[in-house]
Amino acid sequence: MAEQETELTAVAAQVGASDTAAAENASELPAVVEHPAVAEAEQLKAELEQLKTERAQLVDRVARLQAEFDNARKRAEREKTEFRDFAVGQVVEQFLPVVDNFELALKATGSADQLRAGVELIVKQMEEILRGLQVQPVPAVGEEFDPRVHEALGTVERDDLPDHHVAEEIRKGYKLRERLLRPSLVRIASNPKQKSE
Repeated sequence: MAEQETELTAVAAQVGASDTAAAENASELPAVVEHPAVAEAEQLKAELEQLKTERAQLVDRVARLQAEFDNARKRAEREKTEFRDFAVGQVVEQFLPVVDNFELALKATGSADQLRAGVELIVKQMEEILRGLQVQPVPAVGEEFDPRVHEALGTVERDDLPDHHVAEEIRKGYKLRERLLRPSLVRIASNPKQKSE
């Protein structure tokens, strides 16, 4: 048994000596040289990570901008609706006295002449409100026919008006400043004297 222990000690000494020799030899060996492809792969990996980070930031930014745009669009639509409601409210408020006067006229028990005079006053009141809103009637009777502001319903033979002039106005047309709200419905004069000459 003692022989076996001695033998083991000897083997251990040899192993230790070989390890020491290997360590000494390893320090004399040149450092392991990295292959250029490995370095390039490391660099590409770093660039890929950087690009992924930039992409994530850009996607986040686009999402935020989209949300801001949607909010701005909704706010603009809401403001537009509120402005339209405000404008309509102001116009309706001006016409409420006219409605009141029509209701009074319907309740009146006067003669036909009195009723007619009351309705004429209401029409004048409405015309004043329209003027205040800068709504003007389109000139018609006696004017030369203009298809941009007049809509012809037919012709009437008249020798007291020049040919192609408005002879009758069936329904008034109106303009808001320079914008046509609706054309005048008219009949156009057809002058037989001018045609024969």
